[in-house]
Amino acid sequence: MSYDLVVRGGTVVLPDHGEMRADVAIRNGTIAALGDDLDGDTVYDASGMLVLPGAVDAHYHLGIYQSLAQDAYEETRSSLVGGATTVLSYFRTGSHYLDKTGPYAEILPEVLAAVAGRCHTDYSFHLAPMTKGQVDEIGRLAGQDGIASFKYYMFYKGLNLAGDSTDAAAYTMSDTYDLGHLYSIMEAVTAANEVSAGRVSLSIHCEQSELITLFTERMQKTGRQDLGAYSEARPPLTERVAVGEATALAAATGCPVNLLHLSSAEAIAAAATAGELYPGLDLRRETTLHHLALAHDELDGLGGKVNPPIRTRRDVDALWDAVRHGWIDWVASDHACCMEEQKGDDLWPALPGFGGTALIYPVLISEGVHRRGLPISRVVELVATNPARAFGLFPRKGTLAVGSDADIAVVDPHLEQTVTPELLHSAQDHTPFGGRAVTGWPVATFLRGARVFDRGEIVGEPQGRFVARPVA
Repeated sequence: MSYDLVVRGGTVVLPDHGEMRADVAIRNGTIAALGDDLDGDTVYDASGMLVLPGAVDAHYHLGIYQSLAQDAYEETRSSLVGGATTVLSYFRTGSHYLDKTGPYAEILPEVLAAVAGRCHTDYSFHLAPMTKGQVDEIGRLAGQDGIASFKYYMFYKGLNLAGDSTDAAAYTMSDTYDLGHLYSIMEAVTAANEVSAGRVSLSIHCEQSELITLFTERMQKTGRQDLGAYSEARPPLTERVAVGEATALAAATGCPVNLLHLSSAEAIAAAATAGELYPGLDLRRETTLHHLALAHDELDGLGGKVNPPIRTRRDVDALWDAVRHGWIDWVASDHACCMEEQKGDDLWPALPGFGGTALIYPVLISEGVHRRGLPISRVVELVATNPARAFGLFPRKGTLAVGSDADIAVVDPHLEQTVTPELLHSAQDHTPFGGRAVTGWPVATFLRGARVFDRGEIVGEPQGRFVARPVA
């Protein structure tokens, strides 16, 4: 039997099963068979390579500092470099993004129209209900519009966000954005989850706003402008307190929750405590590439400013311990294209965030597999399978199984490259990972059976599609 494409001779890595030598056969954009000596109209020789499911980059920001259309085209190219074939982008009303508010019944179609035909990966969105009216839309969004995940930013409540006169209400364009608002979101998500065919959940940015305000004011008086000062202005204590608040409310409402970008030993400890306190709670934990790879005293300038901040090498080691012991469910990039001029030379108003999606497999393989002995199957779980399961995409995404989309990253585990902005194919003109030698890079990426990245080059025009979740 012949197939459209056969990826031949590689080591296939399957979640829950591990590594095996096999050919992967594709027909009509989906995986049709795994076996030996399969034949296809086109054959890609993957001898000596790892054949991995395309990564699901579950924490992403399209359109936060550049336009939605621009980011969709320029940044999803970068995802292909790292073997990511699906991105899940956060979106909210208020400042940044579209700089307006209103019902998602009107705004979501505008968002989808802006990115249609411009994404190099498949994509979906997490939405943040900023107003009471948007909370009332959660049931319809989950039941009819294919949006199975939502978000709450704990540090927005009462926070002087820019270090100037900007107040939270003007920034969020919301009514009352407090713990009561969070509680009402959780009730609505719980109700939607109970009638859904797949998991509907709430993702939470856990930093406690009043403490950040206090510590920021103190740190600004010191005159310091380094990334260590930013970490001290938003210390791990703010994560610990916010995790406690969020999980207490989640347990009270029965809401499935995802704790985003846990950055510190204290945050991990708080998440572990919550699991012990509320054993019946559907609780998932995320960390990011930069929190696993970077320490603030190893970085120069403001390019590494991000929320939560880059921490210490001790925190990096604690996060890897959590990964090793299964206390982290997935790793994402928190990709947000932010140009160097948008950082400026003043720490406090400098915009937070930076790109990293092109490093999603490379950093996990280099830092995890090569440096720390992490099994490659665990890497696949962290960046493909587990996020696909958490966000209603599995088994269409996140695995190499018959019937799954033929989203594939062919990785040379021994290819070493030094990170530069040019290598990453992002519009961003800097990277805090710059100059680092990273070992283990995709040499080809396939989206639904089409080769879209090959030996350092983007191939063809965007072919990404919106994926309504949960998928059947």
